[in-house]
Amino acid sequence: MEEDSSSSSCNLEVDVNGEEVFFVNKEILLSFSGKLRKLFGKLSGKAKNLKLIFHDLPGGAKGFELMAKFCYNNGKAEINPSNIAVLHCVAFFMEMNQDISGAAQNLIEQTELSLKEISYWSWSELIEALKQCQSFSAGADSSGLLQKLLDSVVGRLVSTSDESVSTASPDSSGIRFSCDTRSTESFKNCYARTNWWFDDLVVLNPEWIEKVMKSMVSLKFDNGVISRFLLYYQKTRLSGVTLEVKCKIAETVIDLLSSLDHSSVPYKSLFGILRVTLGLNISKSCRNKLEGMIGSQLDQATMDNLLVPSPPGVNFLYDVNLVIRLLKSFLLGGTSWVSSIRLKKVAKIIDLYIAEVAPDPCLKSSKFVALVMALPDSARESYDEIYRSIDMYLEVHGGLSEEEKTIICSTLNYEKLSVEACKHLAQNSKFPATTAVQLLSSQQSKLKSLLQETSEPIFSSELSCTYSEIDNKGYKDKDFNHIVHYAKKLDLSTENEKLKENLQGMQWRVMELEKVCRKMQNQMAKIINSKASTTPSTPRSLPRMCS
Repeated sequence: MEEDSSSSSCNLEVDVNGEEVFFVNKEILLSFSGKLRKLFGKLSGKAKNLKLIFHDLPGGAKGFELMAKFCYNNGKAEINPSNIAVLHCVAFFMEMNQDISGAAQNLIEQTELSLKEISYWSWSELIEALKQCQSFSAGADSSGLLQKLLDSVVGRLVSTSDESVSTASPDSSGIRFSCDTRSTESFKNCYARTNWWFDDLVVLNPEWIEKVMKSMVSLKFDNGVISRFLLYYQKTRLSGVTLEVKCKIAETVIDLLSSLDHSSVPYKSLFGILRVTLGLNISKSCRNKLEGMIGSQLDQATMDNLLVPSPPGVNFLYDVNLVIRLLKSFLLGGTSWVSSIRLKKVAKIIDLYIAEVAPDPCLKSSKFVALVMALPDSARESYDEIYRSIDMYLEVHGGLSEEEKTIICSTLNYEKLSVEACKHLAQNSKFPATTAVQLLSSQQSKLKSLLQETSEPIFSSELSCTYSEIDNKGYKDKDFNHIVHYAKKLDLSTENEKLKENLQGMQWRVMELEKVCRKMQNQMAKIINSKASTTPSTPRSLPRMCS
């Protein structure tokens, strides 16, 4: 460090952040730095061998050298975008807001004045200043410099997105082109230009990315572009960093994505983030946000999405607990807001998932039951798939108690089983004996419901119903004959004599139902013949029969 001719010899040794040691004139620096005046104010001017150690001086050795040159040049310095970040932060750190040397302006005033020209900086100058600030982020934040830079960056991005798309970046704002949809190449270029700034900002730390993105969201920046950047940011920054940094990046990305319009976030990408976080100890609130975003759109999921491996320490092959939580998120607020189509779509995916996890020998019966019961009964039109999964689960878990089997089988809705499933169940020795009783009771209720419907007046003044309509409702007499046939094969104990009587009653009702149907057919034929004979000359169409 060169010394002014009028000054005394160097009498202060300064160790800057362990990087470099400087020997300077104490009095020259004290005339500009309030911090040094506080430190040495009580010492005698003749004191020798003074040493000062800084551990966190902004800009390190370079920052101290720029500051010292300013002092040695009697308060004069060349300030430009390449050094203003360091000078501004050092000036605040050294409390250079006044001087006793007679200089026109102190260093803080000079850097503040230069920062007023920030709107004229090029994009690359802005990014370079931001990069410099990352090494002394605390000083940049406390001095207000960081906010000025971030505001300028966001303003530049918003203005370029509002205007016609630039060819490359805001630096070339003098020449702009609009997207010509008639040209495929032009369209591709326009799409690429929306992402031109990704690589420039991806170097910023998570805290600053959070500030930038929140500002962009508040200014109504395109959520789709923000979403793409955040996914790019995570993919680019996760390699080569510590677990702690990975957690911070993942949490920042998840928090920011949750603040966007969910339709702007690719659903498949959410599962990608989920898999990345499996080995990370992210916060519970952050994980809940991610699962909430996934669960609210569960009808878009695929089987591959849901087959997430279990976390360490859990014996299940797949993370069943996760899927149960996703289902709860999907149904959050009740089924009233979930359309029937979306609900049934989720049920199909979940039934496939249940079939996939049922053979897992480590899957507890309580988890299996919770998975089946997570959706309301109205979500499934048929329980055949659930029956097959239960059959497989009982096959693999042969050591279950009768009580556990009964609880598992209670998840079935017997009225929504096909005839084929009922036939298989009636002969299935893996199911507990009580299941057969429940099956018969269910089918008896189904038959009672049918008889109640057929007991109402069938004909009105016009022909309103035929036997074929009963067939279309699914109440065919052959179905009941199947039920009776399979029920006869059951080995019922003496305790179920009453059930046998009910079964005989069911057979009698089926016979009566057949008689009613034949009578309806005869009446229908008479009505048709009667109307045809009374109006031979004037053709008239009969009311269309239900078919």
